[in-house]
Amino acid sequence: MKCAVIGGGSWGTALASVLASKGEVILWARDPKVVRSVNEDHRNCKYQSDLRLSDNIKATSSLETAIKGSDLVIMVVPSHVMRVIATECAPHLKRGAIVVSASKGIENKSLMTMEEVLAASLPRSFRGDLAFLSGPSFARETIEQQATAVTVASRFPDVAAEIQRVMTTSYFRIYTTEDVTGVELGGALKNIIAIASGVADGLGLGHNSRAALITRGVAEITRLAVKMGANPLTLSGLSGMGDLILTCTGGLSRNRRVGIELGKGRSLEEIIAEMNEVAEGIKTSKSAYELSMKEGVDMPITREVYHMLYENKVPLRSLRDLMTRDLKGERDH
Repeated sequence: MKCAVIGGGSWGTALASVLASKGEVILWARDPKVVRSVNEDHRNCKYQSDLRLSDNIKATSSLETAIKGSDLVIMVVPSHVMRVIATECAPHLKRGAIVVSASKGIENKSLMTMEEVLAASLPRSFRGDLAFLSGPSFARETIEQQATAVTVASRFPDVAAEIQRVMTTSYFRIYTTEDVTGVELGGALKNIIAIASGVADGLGLGHNSRAALITRGVAEITRLAVKMGANPLTLSGLSGMGDLILTCTGGLSRNRRVGIELGKGRSLEEIIAEMNEVAEGIKTSKSAYELSMKEGVDMPITREVYHMLYENKVPLRSLRDLMTRDLKGERDH
């Protein structure tokens, strides 16, 4: 298969590396410096620049060059630009190509998942060939070929099975599911809980606090996902609990790092100014908060993260408000 990866960030580079272990892959990056460094030095000069990449990765800044004739197109762009990039990609897609989203987020304002955004942006003929990749996977460790397991979801089992066959390697194992909604929401919403976990770390709280946030975090993620039609078991799998644990505890987590700095009293503007990559949880917090209000789903951790990010609520006050809410049973809702 001819394969293209759209997005030259850390995760796009990592997925290109996975595909490169089986053959040539084209990596699209907007930044010409990244294109040049991948082609000439076999490194991504902006992300994980100390790691050498496979000679099988060829970079381009032309969407048409990357996509034309490709059988598999993996979209790895920030969720807030997915609609624009997908629309630009649409004229160049080969009939019958499989389009995979590896982006994790919920679009602001429209409150659409990436499945809904792609369905609205691509020709109708491609809507049956959409799939969604998610799971506990730091880009750096994937490029280093450390053992990783993820999930690919498609509403059509043969599409998921084809991606599983093409992308599975000796170090990158893929499981399949038909639960697109569960995989998408698990991957998007865990970033919000990771920010909360980072805040707890920044405040100097201990392991008790982290365990409580992770556990209650999966509870509220599951409430919203099930309301939207997901299978609750998906949220206990790789794209749910697995991804949540990694993002809430791992030192490579951008969203957790945002939370740590918030907990230390720094402003969101200061934190963003120092970041080299997008922390999806920042924008997703707004979408998820609005979606929870729209659907009538109680998501207290999400609510407090939203207030800290967008209303400058003091983290200690958010902690107090979480701990002093009305008492209830663990399985309420």
